[in-house]
Amino acid sequence: MRFYLSILMLFCSMVQTFAASILIPMDDSQRNHLKAYGVAFYALQQEVVGHWLLNYRGGSFMFPYNKQIELECTVRGVTREVISDAQTDAILAEIANQDVNMDALRLEKAPRVAVYSPKDKLPWDDAVTMVLTYAEIPYDVIYDQEVVDGELKNYDWLHLHHEDFTGQYGKFYAAYKHMAWYINQVQNAEQEAQRMGFSKVSKLKLYVCQTIKKFVADGGFLFAMCSAADSYDIALAAANTDICDYMFDGDPADPRAQQKLDFNETFAFQNFKLRTNPLEYEYSDIDVTTYRTVSSDDDYFSLFEFSAKWDPVPTMLCQNHETIIRGFMGQTTAFNRSLLKPNVLVMGENRSINEARYIHGEFGKGMWTFYGGHDPEDYQHFVGDKPTDLELHPNSPGYRLILNNLLFPAAKKKERKT
Repeated sequence: MRFYLSILMLFCSMVQTFAASILIPMDDSQRNHLKAYGVAFYALQQEVVGHWLLNYRGGSFMFPYNKQIELECTVRGVTREVISDAQTDAILAEIANQDVNMDALRLEKAPRVAVYSPKDKLPWDDAVTMVLTYAEIPYDVIYDQEVVDGELKNYDWLHLHHEDFTGQYGKFYAAYKHMAWYINQVQNAEQEAQRMGFSKVSKLKLYVCQTIKKFVADGGFLFAMCSAADSYDIALAAANTDICDYMFDGDPADPRAQQKLDFNETFAFQNFKLRTNPLEYEYSDIDVTTYRTVSSDDDYFSLFEFSAKWDPVPTMLCQNHETIIRGFMGQTTAFNRSLLKPNVLVMGENRSINEARYIHGEFGKGMWTFYGGHDPEDYQHFVGDKPTDLELHPNSPGYRLILNNLLFPAAKKKERKT
């Protein structure tokens, strides 16, 4: 008996010795890419410092061996490999080679996550909340009151809900003005704006936009999809004018609103033209939805390849097991490249029709990312459609781009000697 116990103890000791790391591959061998981000987030919550291996097997994660992390992989259906010290060192040595486009960034702390979303949000409203829930990544829901109360300082990462920051209620007036949900939305928004001391919903939304801008300037990370991206910049540019017609705010729009736009205030876009017709389902010519010529069968966009060692930020944001991503539509499907500011970085595009899909920039101490389209796994989502079941899309490359942005604040670029 003592002999067998000694053998067992020796075996356990050997396992602990050789099981130096848990590698979570993110190439085609991964069973569930989306939940893999949730495991990485969980490890950071447990204060386990790991690595994001840029361009190594699809942007894999590696953490020191931890039984609980391994158990979480099993429970969540995430592919993992338990590797030895020697294997860990070999991977890091391969990545460090100056001849390969790879790098290893430390993942140190789980970001504090907030989603800007109304309390009466409908199921079709937001792909980000769906994927965070599916990946089991915790987040707080905040809205106008929390922003006005100064609560943004409690967070590192903010997602903008599928929102109209111009105060025109998504320009749904023509199609849905008689629908109960639209009428209630308008009434609730007006009451909330007045309760918080704003004369109009557009004034409240402008204050929210400017507060978010300061959040980014102070070091926050902003991620916006679909109409939240372009309506945010439009609201900032229109700070000194009125672009809302009478059915939105009770008085006519400023006839010289276009001339009064201030493009110095925006993050991404300049020289855009407003779409002032209140019956048109469009804010400006930033969005390409109404005049794009690509068919659904040919609708793809490509991700750029960046230098992992010298351009780690866009490299992180583009990590994927696929570089050609299936397109998807939204109220704002993609961005007119000719209207981007010179310092905006395009990370995903359909060059054949001159549209940018995935863009990034810096402002002050922080950064922002805008992603066109509504739902990466629902090509043309209509009001009232059922939400996407992500159990059917665990390896979605389009949804991976969202989660890249979420983990981005946790990564720390290692110092390099010059």
